[in-house]
Amino acid sequence: MTPPVDKDSGKASNFLRHVIENDLERGVYAARKWGGNPGDAQHHAQGMQDPARVRTRFPPEPNGYLHIGHAKSIWLNFELAKEYGGVCHLRFDDTNPEKEEQEYVDSIRDAVKWLGYETYLADHPSAPSTLQPHEYFASDYFDFMYRAAEYLITAGLAYVDEQTPDEMRGTRGDFNTPGTDSPFRARSPDENLARFRQMREGKLDDGAAILRARIDMASPNINMRDPALYRIRRATHHNTGDKWCIYPMYTYAHPIEDALEQITHSIATLEFEDQRPFYDWLLHRLAEGGLIASPHPRQYEFARLNVTHVITSKRKLRQLVEERHVDGWDDPRMPTLAGLRRRGYTPEALKLFCERSGVTRSGGWIDYGSLEAALRDTLDPTAPRAMVVLDPVKLVITDWAELMGSDSLLDDCTAPVNPRDPEAGMRRFKIGREVWIERTDYEDVQPKGFFRLFPGNKVRLKYGHTIACTGATRDAGGKLLEVQATLVPDTKSGTPGADAVKVKGNITWVAIADAVPVEVRLYERLFAAEQPGSGELLDELNKQSLMTCSAFAEPSLAAAKVGGAGFQFERHGYFVVDEKAAEDGKPVFNRAAGMRDSRGK
Repeated sequence: MTPPVDKDSGKASNFLRHVIENDLERGVYAARKWGGNPGDAQHHAQGMQDPARVRTRFPPEPNGYLHIGHAKSIWLNFELAKEYGGVCHLRFDDTNPEKEEQEYVDSIRDAVKWLGYETYLADHPSAPSTLQPHEYFASDYFDFMYRAAEYLITAGLAYVDEQTPDEMRGTRGDFNTPGTDSPFRARSPDENLARFRQMREGKLDDGAAILRARIDMASPNINMRDPALYRIRRATHHNTGDKWCIYPMYTYAHPIEDALEQITHSIATLEFEDQRPFYDWLLHRLAEGGLIASPHPRQYEFARLNVTHVITSKRKLRQLVEERHVDGWDDPRMPTLAGLRRRGYTPEALKLFCERSGVTRSGGWIDYGSLEAALRDTLDPTAPRAMVVLDPVKLVITDWAELMGSDSLLDDCTAPVNPRDPEAGMRRFKIGREVWIERTDYEDVQPKGFFRLFPGNKVRLKYGHTIACTGATRDAGGKLLEVQATLVPDTKSGTPGADAVKVKGNITWVAIADAVPVEVRLYERLFAAEQPGSGELLDELNKQSLMTCSAFAEPSLAAAKVGGAGFQFERHGYFVVDEKAAEDGKPVFNRAAGMRDSRGK
C-alpha cells in the first residue's frame, strides 16, 4: 500500500507535486493580470497580497458530516499548500439551502481543526492590508455570481429556459444521441435578461425556469450541453436568510469561487473530470469579460479514497442516521471523522493512512485493515498499557492463605506503562486470592495448541505469579462459574525465581480486590459487504457491528479521561474513553482496533 518515494525529495511521489513544481518553475501565476475593467475585477475578485502564491482549497458542502474520504482531501490540500509555502482555504460550498445547516458548518470547522489544520490568519481577500482566517463561503459571492450571470446573458452566452424538467430531459439526448436546442434558446439577450431579473424578483414559481449556459447541445460531453447555472428555490439560507430566491448551481459557483480566491490548483476527485471542460469554459468567458484574473485556476483530478466495508455517500449515511440504524453522525461505527474520533482514531493515524494510500489517477479499493494498521503504528509507541478482562470468570487460588499468610492479604505487582517508553514509568496493582480472568482462558480438556488453563497445566498470571490449574466449577447447564488453581511458590515476576518454572501460557487478569468496573464496547465494521453500496443498504449492514461487555479493569484506568490518550488493553487492542457515554458512573471504553488484523488473515 505504500506509494513510491521520490528520490530527490524523499517524500511520497504523486503527480500533483510535479504539476505544482512545474508551475512554480515557469512562474505561471506570477504574471496574473486582470482584463476588461480592472477596478471591478479587483473589487469582486478580491486582490490577494501575493497572487503568485500556491493556493489550494478544501470545499465541502455543509449538508452532512465529513467522512474519511474528506480526510484524504483535507490532508492533500493543506499539506501541499504547506509544503510549497502557500495557503489552503476552507470554503463552504453552500449553494443548496434546502439541505445545508449551521450544524454541518460547525462540524466541518471542528473536524478540520481536529485534524490539525487551523484556518490560520492570513491576507484578507477584499482588504490585503488586514488579516483574517482563510475561511470562505460560496454565499459570500452570490452578488458577484449574479452579476457574472447577467454578463453571460448580455454576451449571448446564457439564456432562460422555461421547458419543464421532463422536456429538458427529453431534449438533452444521451451518450449516443446529440441533444436538441430548447425552443427558448433563440431569445434575445434583452429578453433573457428581463426574464432572469423576474426570476430573481420572485415573479416565477419554483421550477418554472432555469438559467442555462449557451454552449453546444451536440457536444459529446453531456456536461457541455447547455448546463444549468441558476434555479429558483424559495428556501431560507443559513447565511443569507431570505435575500435570494434563486441559487447558483454548484458547477457554476465552484469555478467562480476558485477564481475569486485566486486558487492556483483546484484539486478534485475523478468524478469531476468530465466537468473540467465547463470549468474552463466558464472561467475563459469571465476572463474575456474582465470579471476574473488571467490565467485562471486549473482543475486537477485524483482517485477518490475507497475503503472496503465503508460507504461515503452522504445520502446513505444520512439515511442511517435518520432511520436510527446508528446512534447519530458520531456513532463510532460511522466513517465520519466525528465517528472515527469518538471510536479512538487520532489525527496522526488518519494522516498516515492518507499518505500510505497514495495520490494517483487510478482508482481501486484499500483494505480496511490498512486503516487499523495506521492506528496501531501510531499508538503503539505511546499508548499506556492496561489489563482488562472483557468476559470475566472468577479464578480462586485455593492455597493463597497457606502460602501468603492470609486470604485477605494482597501482593503488590508492577508493570511498565509502555514497554517501548521506559521514561513513562510503571503502573501498580494488586494480586490476591481471587482474580478475574477471561472465560476463554479455561478448557476442561486441552484443545490442540491450547496452553492456557486446563486441569494439570501451569500458566503465568502476567506480571504476577505462576499458578497450576486444579479444576473448575460449572452450573447445571454447564456454564463456567469458577476456576481453581494453586500457587507455585517463589515464581513472582521480577524475582529471582520467576523463571524457575517454564510455562507456555501467559494470561491477563485483574484482582477482584482492586478491579475497576467498566463498560467496553467492541466495534466491528459497519458493513459486512466488502464493497458496499451496490445492493440494498440495510441488507449490507453487519448485524454484529457492536458488542457490549461488562468488564473489569486494573486500577490505573480509574483515572482515564475523555479526550486523553488511547490505551492498549493487553491482548485485546486499542481503546479510548467514549466522549459521550457513561453507564452508572462507570467509564465506557470504545475499541478502535484489535491487536492485529485477524480478519485479513
